[in-house]
Amino acid sequence: MSSELLTTGHASELLGLSRQRVVDLCERGQLPFSKVGTHRRLRRSDIEPLVRRPLDRNQEQSLWLHRVVVGRLAMDPEATLAKARRNITTMRQAHHQSSAEFWVEQWARLLEGPLDTLSDMLTASSSRALELRQNSPFAGILSEEERQATLKAFREHWRDEHAT
Repeated sequence: MSSELLTTGHASELLGLSRQRVVDLCERGQLPFSKVGTHRRLRRSDIEPLVRRPLDRNQEQSLWLHRVVVGRLAMDPEATLAKARRNITTMRQAHHQSSAEFWVEQWARLLEGPLDTLSDMLTASSSRALELRQNSPFAGILSEEERQATLKAFREHWRDEHAT
């Protein structure tokens, strides 16, 4: 039943996160919950879409590239955010009244929020994060050398971890 209420512990098992991480997501408003006494309860229907499913090759490659972007964001947040915001301006013009416009606006809001939330989204495996990365404003953040090195490492990883 999709209205079944889950404990934070059970939700954490389903999501592959620590219980404290689930509590933190609830407190930051990123996971809806209700209180039963002093305990948080989450609806299964809110958790199931977030349960990690295996990523396809393109999704995992994008994740690898965005992990490197998170490193750049940690080292130089001002320059990284400035470039992403310039890209958002260009993307707004290019995707006006298209299906990508929704995701561009989602990125715009994330770029104005806390760095921790942005970093989490850049490396998350949720369906929302997968969609966001398909419309990423972080083009041009990595040098071509960094990008190629990351792609080479990813190809080796994929060959070693996903060989049939």
